[in-house]
Amino acid sequence: MADIKGIKGILFDKDGTLVDFNATWLGVADFMAMDASEGDRWKADRLLAAAGFDFATRRFKPDSIFASGTNLDVVELWFPRLSNEDQMLAVARFNEITSVQGSAMAVALPGIVETLSVLHRKSYRLGVATNDSTSGAERTLVTLGVAQLFDAAYGYDAVANPKPAPDTILAFCDLTGLQPSAIAMVGDNRHDLEMARAGGCGLAVGVLSGTGTRESLASIADVVLDSVADLPDFLSARVKETI
Repeated sequence: MADIKGIKGILFDKDGTLVDFNATWLGVADFMAMDASEGDRWKADRLLAAAGFDFATRRFKPDSIFASGTNLDVVELWFPRLSNEDQMLAVARFNEITSVQGSAMAVALPGIVETLSVLHRKSYRLGVATNDSTSGAERTLVTLGVAQLFDAAYGYDAVANPKPAPDTILAFCDLTGLQPSAIAMVGDNRHDLEMARAGGCGLAVGVLSGTGTRESLASIADVVLDSVADLPDFLSARVKETI
């Protein structure tokens, strides 16, 4: 386990970590699939299944394209034969949908707003690292009423290489002046924790509030919590243990 006393900054994944993934994104995903299939319900359902939607459980599978990938990943999956120009147009279209609808429909997970306020009062530097677009992330923080608590929000389009590459961690370190060892990364998918490892984060925290499971996260996380709402008590308890 890392030196918890040394943790000064926390990077959060967005969807499934701060935001209720299913409540926020099932409707958006369906809209995107219907848009991509030009209104053909059967085709839209096939696209959703390809992106990782399990129709039996009405949930996206852990680490599936829609649960952890970027809009570019979705476009490449759904439109594999597009020219580069048309691919960029499709990505721009999906960025618009996810930025506007995803942020407007964002539902915070229970206790998240209060928890972020607690962490901010404890002087942790807070950031968001998401494979959504940067504008979508920023708008979501405004929708939830917590934008003022964060130093920055990084989407896949804010860095050269998105999760699981370490670029976002390095950007957050450049902004805050903190070392990677002073950063905790919190997320509900292996992509989040793989980024934490690649970037040398001092703490990798898995949460069970999104699409990930204890089985999918335990092997790579330092700790698996039920929710970000459990994070302040975990950090406080670990600090007391090390004093």
